[in-house]
Amino acid sequence: MKKILPVLSLLIFSSCAELQTIAENYPQAGVSNAEIASGLRQALDNGIDKQVTKLTEENGFYSNELVRITLPPELQKVDKTLRDLGFDALADEGLKVLNRAAEEAVKEATPIFVNAVKEITFNDARSILLGQNNAATMYLTGKTEEPLYGKFNPVVTTSLEKVGATEIWTNIISRYNSLPLTNNVNPDLADYVTKEALEGVFTMIAIEEKEIREKVSARTTSLLQRVFALQDRQY
Repeated sequence: MKKILPVLSLLIFSSCAELQTIAENYPQAGVSNAEIASGLRQALDNGIDKQVTKLTEENGFYSNELVRITLPPELQKVDKTLRDLGFDALADEGLKVLNRAAEEAVKEATPIFVNAVKEITFNDARSILLGQNNAATMYLTGKTEEPLYGKFNPVVTTSLEKVGATEIWTNIISRYNSLPLTNNVNPDLADYVTKEALEGVFTMIAIEEKEIREKVSARTTSLLQRVFALQDRQY
Protein backbone atom coordinates (compact mmCIF):
# COMPACT_ATOMS: atom_id res chain seq x y z
CA MET A 1 0.00 0.00 0.00
CA LYS A 2 2.84 2.37 0.85
CA LYS A 3 4.34 1.73 -2.59
CA ILE A 4 1.04 2.41 -4.36
CA LEU A 5 0.42 5.81 -2.73
CA PRO A 6 3.48 7.55 -4.23
CA VAL A 7 2.51 6.19 -7.65
CA LEU A 8 -1.07 7.49 -7.30
CA SER A 9 0.24 10.83 -6.12
CA LEU A 10 2.53 11.02 -9.14
CA LEU A 11 -0.33 10.18 -11.50
CA ILE A 12 -2.62 12.77 -9.90
CA PHE A 13 0.13 15.40 -10.00
CA SER A 14 0.88 14.58 -13.65
CA SER A 15 -2.81 14.78 -14.59
CA CYS A 16 -3.16 18.14 -12.87
CA ALA A 17 -0.05 19.40 -14.62
CA GLU A 18 -1.39 18.25 -17.99
CA LEU A 19 -4.77 19.88 -17.34
CA GLN A 20 -3.02 23.09 -16.36
CA THR A 21 -0.99 22.99 -19.59
CA ILE A 22 -4.16 22.47 -21.63
CA ALA A 23 -5.86 25.32 -19.81
CA GLU A 24 -2.93 27.60 -20.48
CA ASN A 25 -2.57 26.65 -24.13
CA TYR A 26 -6.27 26.56 -24.97
CA PRO A 27 -8.06 29.18 -22.85
CA GLN A 28 -10.34 29.73 -25.85
CA ALA A 29 -12.03 26.35 -25.30
CA GLY A 30 -14.85 28.11 -23.47
CA VAL A 31 -15.57 30.59 -26.27
CA SER A 32 -19.32 30.81 -26.79
CA ASN A 33 -21.18 30.69 -30.09
CA ALA A 34 -22.07 34.37 -29.60
CA GLU A 35 -18.39 35.28 -29.18
CA ILE A 36 -17.47 33.29 -32.26
CA ALA A 37 -20.17 35.11 -34.23
CA SER A 38 -18.77 38.43 -33.01
CA GLY A 39 -15.29 37.35 -34.06
CA LEU A 40 -16.50 36.39 -37.52
CA ARG A 41 -18.22 39.77 -37.90
CA GLN A 42 -15.04 41.50 -36.81
CA ALA A 43 -13.06 39.56 -39.43
CA LEU A 44 -15.55 40.61 -42.11
CA ASP A 45 -15.40 44.21 -40.90
CA ASN A 46 -11.62 44.06 -41.23
CA GLY A 47 -12.10 42.86 -44.79
CA ILE A 48 -14.17 45.94 -45.58
CA ASP A 49 -11.83 48.30 -43.76
CA LYS A 50 -8.54 46.93 -45.10
CA GLN A 51 -9.39 45.38 -48.44
CA VAL A 52 -12.64 46.77 -49.85
CA THR A 53 -11.43 50.35 -49.34
CA LYS A 54 -8.65 49.55 -51.83
CA LEU A 55 -11.35 49.29 -54.48
CA THR A 56 -12.33 52.91 -53.89
CA GLU A 57 -8.88 54.22 -54.80
CA GLU A 58 -8.15 55.45 -58.31
CA ASN A 59 -8.19 52.43 -60.63
CA GLY A 60 -9.03 50.27 -57.63
CA PHE A 61 -10.87 47.83 -59.87
CA TYR A 62 -9.07 48.33 -63.16
CA SER A 63 -5.56 47.80 -61.75
CA ASN A 64 -6.54 44.76 -59.66
CA GLU A 65 -6.55 41.59 -61.76
CA LEU A 66 -8.60 39.76 -59.12
CA VAL A 67 -11.59 42.08 -59.50
CA ARG A 68 -11.08 43.97 -62.77
CA ILE A 69 -14.36 44.19 -64.63
CA THR A 70 -14.10 42.76 -68.12
CA LEU A 71 -16.74 42.93 -70.81
CA PRO A 72 -19.64 40.47 -70.97
CA PRO A 73 -19.89 38.31 -74.13
CA GLU A 74 -22.43 40.65 -75.68
CA LEU A 75 -20.06 43.59 -75.43
CA GLN A 76 -16.92 41.65 -76.32
CA LYS A 77 -18.09 41.47 -79.92
CA VAL A 78 -18.70 45.23 -79.79
CA ASP A 79 -15.20 45.76 -78.46
CA LYS A 80 -13.62 43.54 -81.12
CA THR A 81 -15.54 45.18 -83.95
CA LEU A 82 -14.52 48.67 -82.84
CA ARG A 83 -10.88 47.66 -82.54
CA ASP A 84 -10.97 46.02 -85.97
CA LEU A 85 -12.18 49.36 -87.33
CA GLY A 86 -9.43 51.28 -85.57
CA PHE A 87 -11.43 52.65 -82.64
CA ASP A 88 -9.04 51.26 -80.00
CA ALA A 89 -9.06 54.41 -77.85
CA LEU A 90 -12.86 54.42 -77.68
CA ALA A 91 -12.93 50.70 -76.79
CA ASP A 92 -10.28 51.21 -74.07
CA GLU A 93 -12.22 54.10 -72.59
CA GLY A 94 -15.41 52.04 -72.56
CA LEU A 95 -13.75 49.35 -70.47
CA LYS A 96 -12.09 51.79 -68.09
CA VAL A 97 -15.27 53.74 -67.30
CA LEU A 98 -17.10 50.56 -66.27
CA ASN A 99 -14.37 49.91 -63.73
CA ARG A 100 -14.36 53.55 -62.67
CA ALA A 101 -18.11 53.40 -62.10
CA ALA A 102 -17.67 50.37 -59.83
CA GLU A 103 -14.94 52.21 -57.95
CA GLU A 104 -17.19 55.23 -57.37
CA ALA A 105 -20.14 53.04 -56.40
CA VAL A 106 -18.20 51.10 -53.75
CA LYS A 107 -16.94 54.41 -52.35
CA GLU A 108 -20.52 55.59 -51.86
CA ALA A 109 -21.92 52.24 -50.76
CA THR A 110 -19.36 51.09 -48.17
CA PRO A 111 -21.85 51.79 -45.32
CA ILE A 112 -24.25 49.35 -47.00
CA PHE A 113 -21.70 46.55 -46.64
CA VAL A 114 -20.84 47.55 -43.06
CA ASN A 115 -24.52 47.41 -42.08
CA ALA A 116 -24.94 44.05 -43.81
CA VAL A 117 -22.18 42.59 -41.63
CA LYS A 118 -23.71 44.08 -38.46
CA GLU A 119 -27.10 42.61 -39.22
CA ILE A 120 -25.99 39.13 -40.24
CA THR A 121 -26.69 36.30 -37.80
CA PHE A 122 -24.57 33.16 -37.62
CA ASN A 123 -26.83 30.27 -36.64
CA ASP A 124 -23.90 27.87 -36.45
CA ALA A 125 -20.90 30.14 -36.02
CA ARG A 126 -18.60 27.35 -34.84
CA SER A 127 -19.02 25.26 -38.01
CA ILE A 128 -18.34 28.37 -40.12
CA LEU A 129 -15.25 29.16 -38.06
CA LEU A 130 -13.96 25.63 -38.59
CA GLY A 131 -14.85 25.68 -42.28
CA GLN A 132 -12.93 26.78 -45.36
CA ASN A 133 -10.71 29.87 -45.50
CA ASN A 134 -13.56 31.91 -46.98
CA ALA A 135 -16.45 30.28 -45.11
CA ALA A 136 -17.58 33.47 -43.34
CA THR A 137 -17.42 35.48 -46.57
CA MET A 138 -19.40 32.82 -48.44
CA TYR A 139 -22.00 32.84 -45.68
CA LEU A 140 -22.21 36.63 -45.88
CA THR A 141 -22.56 36.40 -49.67
CA GLY A 142 -25.38 33.87 -49.48
CA LYS A 143 -27.28 35.84 -46.86
CA THR A 144 -26.85 39.36 -48.25
CA GLU A 145 -26.08 39.30 -51.99
CA GLU A 146 -29.70 39.61 -53.11
CA PRO A 147 -30.74 42.44 -50.75
CA LEU A 148 -27.40 44.18 -51.32
CA TYR A 149 -28.05 44.16 -55.06
CA GLY A 150 -31.26 46.13 -54.55
CA LYS A 151 -29.46 48.75 -52.48
CA PHE A 152 -26.30 48.84 -54.57
CA ASN A 153 -27.83 48.99 -58.05
CA PRO A 154 -29.12 52.60 -57.76
CA VAL A 155 -25.67 53.68 -56.50
CA VAL A 156 -24.06 52.04 -59.55
CA THR A 157 -26.54 53.76 -61.86
CA THR A 158 -25.60 57.12 -60.36
CA SER A 159 -21.90 56.26 -60.61
CA LEU A 160 -22.23 55.38 -64.30
CA GLU A 161 -23.61 58.85 -64.88
CA LYS A 162 -21.03 60.51 -62.65
CA VAL A 163 -17.99 59.11 -64.46
CA GLY A 164 -19.53 59.58 -67.90
CA ALA A 165 -19.88 55.85 -68.58
CA THR A 166 -23.50 56.13 -69.69
CA GLU A 167 -22.64 58.74 -72.32
CA ILE A 168 -19.55 56.88 -73.52
CA TRP A 169 -21.34 53.57 -73.86
CA THR A 170 -24.36 55.17 -75.54
CA ASN A 171 -21.90 56.49 -78.11
CA ILE A 172 -20.13 53.12 -78.46
CA ILE A 173 -23.32 51.12 -78.82
CA SER A 174 -24.90 53.62 -81.20
CA ARG A 175 -21.82 53.49 -83.39
CA TYR A 176 -21.77 49.69 -83.31
CA ASN A 177 -25.51 49.35 -84.00
CA SER A 178 -25.18 51.64 -87.03
CA LEU A 179 -22.64 49.34 -88.66
CA PRO A 180 -23.87 47.07 -91.45
CA LEU A 181 -24.18 43.33 -90.81
CA THR A 182 -24.30 43.69 -87.02
CA ASN A 183 -27.07 42.68 -84.64
CA ASN A 184 -28.19 45.50 -82.39
CA VAL A 185 -27.17 45.28 -78.72
CA ASN A 186 -28.75 47.03 -75.77
CA PRO A 187 -27.05 45.79 -72.58
CA ASP A 188 -28.14 46.69 -69.06
CA LEU A 189 -24.85 48.21 -67.93
CA ALA A 190 -26.08 49.02 -64.41
CA ASP A 191 -27.10 45.41 -63.81
CA TYR A 192 -23.81 44.07 -65.14
CA VAL A 193 -21.58 46.48 -63.21
CA THR A 194 -23.61 45.94 -60.02
CA LYS A 195 -23.08 42.17 -60.15
CA GLU A 196 -19.40 42.49 -61.02
CA ALA A 197 -18.75 45.10 -58.32
CA LEU A 198 -20.49 42.99 -55.68
CA GLU A 199 -18.38 40.01 -56.66
CA GLY A 200 -15.30 42.21 -56.35
CA VAL A 201 -16.31 43.33 -52.86
CA PHE A 202 -16.83 39.77 -51.64
CA THR A 203 -13.53 38.71 -53.23
CA MET A 204 -11.63 41.37 -51.27
CA ILE A 205 -13.40 40.51 -47.99
CA ALA A 206 -12.41 36.87 -48.52
CA ILE A 207 -8.76 37.90 -48.89
CA GLU A 208 -8.76 39.43 -45.42
CA GLU A 209 -10.62 36.49 -43.90
CA LYS A 210 -7.99 34.12 -45.30
CA GLU A 211 -5.25 36.35 -43.91
CA ILE A 212 -6.77 36.27 -40.42
CA ARG A 213 -7.24 32.53 -40.54
CA GLU A 214 -3.68 31.81 -41.65
CA LYS A 215 -1.63 34.47 -39.86
CA VAL A 216 -1.75 35.06 -36.12
CA SER A 217 -0.21 38.49 -36.71
CA ALA A 218 -3.35 39.51 -38.64
CA ARG A 219 -5.52 38.92 -35.56
CA THR A 220 -5.26 42.44 -34.24
CA THR A 221 -7.74 42.20 -31.37
CA SER A 222 -8.09 39.89 -28.37
CA LEU A 223 -11.44 38.68 -29.71
CA LEU A 224 -9.94 37.65 -33.04
CA GLN A 225 -7.09 35.93 -31.23
CA ARG A 226 -9.42 33.96 -28.95
CA VAL A 227 -11.88 32.99 -31.64
CA PHE A 228 -9.49 31.99 -34.41
CA ALA A 229 -7.26 30.10 -32.01
CA LEU A 230 -10.13 27.60 -31.92
CA GLN A 231 -9.68 27.09 -35.63
CA ASP A 232 -5.93 26.52 -35.19
CA ARG A 233 -6.57 23.52 -32.96
CA GLN A 234 -8.05 21.41 -35.74
CA TYR A 235 -4.83 21.48 -37.75
